[in-house]
Amino acid sequence: MLDISHQVGKKLQEANLILITTHIRPDGDALGSLIGLGMALLNAGKNVQMVIDDPVPYNFHHLNGSSLISNKINREFDLSIAVDCSDVSRIGDIEKSGIHWDINIDHHITNERYAEINLIDPEAVATSEIIATHLQEWGLQFNKDVAEALMTGILTDTIGFRTYNMKPSVLRIAADLMEYGADLPNLYANGLYLRSFEAMRFWGAGLSRLARKGPIVWTLLTMEDRKAAGYTGKDDADLINVLSSINNSKVSVIFVEQPKGRIKISWRAISGLDVSNIAMQYGGGGHPAASGAEVSGEMDAIVKEVLEKTYQQLFGTENSL
Repeated sequence: MLDISHQVGKKLQEANLILITTHIRPDGDALGSLIGLGMALLNAGKNVQMVIDDPVPYNFHHLNGSSLISNKINREFDLSIAVDCSDVSRIGDIEKSGIHWDINIDHHITNERYAEINLIDPEAVATSEIIATHLQEWGLQFNKDVAEALMTGILTDTIGFRTYNMKPSVLRIAADLMEYGADLPNLYANGLYLRSFEAMRFWGAGLSRLARKGPIVWTLLTMEDRKAAGYTGKDDADLINVLSSINNSKVSVIFVEQPKGRIKISWRAISGLDVSNIAMQYGGGGHPAASGAEVSGEMDAIVKEVLEKTYQQLFGTENSL
């Protein structure tokens, strides 16, 4: 890891025109690692493009640097970086430009190591943790903007420091980020607590279909639900984390209809269960306790198949769904 980090630092120092991107439907860690690294590089005098396919979700607009993010590549670059993205297909249409990826920084155990230099640490709770750990080694500096972005990534991917992979070193990093000016209560509220009226209406549609069979709970959201609620995002508005809090459930699954006949699937599991292998069978990936995939097909058929496979692979064929 130290050798790879040194290679990353050398590339960052040598480059001047830098492109940074992350995955579609960006979450807090995707945006936190993108903005945190991007702002640190801008502060060092680098020419930086931060580009993603989808808009920045409303609850991250408070991060300084979010307004600099574009949805298209506007100029030449001499270094390309993907953060918090386990495979190139999740980069979206930007990947169709045929970019050769120089650096890949990520913490997903299913990362495909598609770049020339791959700084992958599955033990990290967030990609933002990796960047916070190595930032000064790379000759870059923290300020309030950088600290708040990286704190957001850590906060959201650990759901407020409460995921099973939390460790003392992460709390020490968070304390350091607070020393650099990160407003923990405000970032917690925006990243994890506050929801728009439209998001809550969207939740209502999903909660009205909530179902349970043994250790698995699940629901689905349709394009019509999104339209009726007035919710503009393409995700589940974090409803999956609400499902995962249901008492006595071991796995939660949510199916979210997307444009062009696609369906986004998200899994959450208790510690000790691994849903990443199931997600990989559908072309996705992630973490043992939190993974996702996107497939094409008819909703009812996909729901039935995925729930069957999830039950059988985690709990055996007896009493399958």
